[in-house]
Amino acid sequence: MPLDRNHLIGKEALLLLLLGRETLPEKLLQLGWRFCKGKVGSMDSQKIVAAVETAAKNNGIVRPDLYRENHALYHAILEALSGVSRGNNQFGTLLRTVGLQFSIVRGNPYIEGDEGEWIAVALYGTIGAPVKGLEHEAIGLGINHI
Repeated sequence: MPLDRNHLIGKEALLLLLLGRETLPEKLLQLGWRFCKGKVGSMDSQKIVAAVETAAKNNGIVRPDLYRENHALYHAILEALSGVSRGNNQFGTLLRTVGLQFSIVRGNPYIEGDEGEWIAVALYGTIGAPVKGLEHEAIGLGINHI
């Protein structure tokens, strides 16, 4: 079955992150999708992964006791981090730090409900040397099936 072009999960995650308008969360609620937003800053990629995972669990996006949900989330996070870090997910060891906002969206972007749910993680913020003013913007998006 084809994607529902009016409800693309990656696009919705990016819009939620970048625009954050009140109408968008209402749209996601009407679709029955789950979502949340958060912030993280670190020189350690493990702390970034942990912050996004914790937000997803605390906001009911994934169940902590279901491996497949956490595994899908983990791969979506790594894919988004790869976009932010240009393919090298190391930060502190390369003298890089990030200040990021993130959004997580879970839902079914397909016309047919039997296609199942997907999860999207969007990251936006700055990356650069750990010196204020020497950073630049970066964005990443990761999408995985559950």
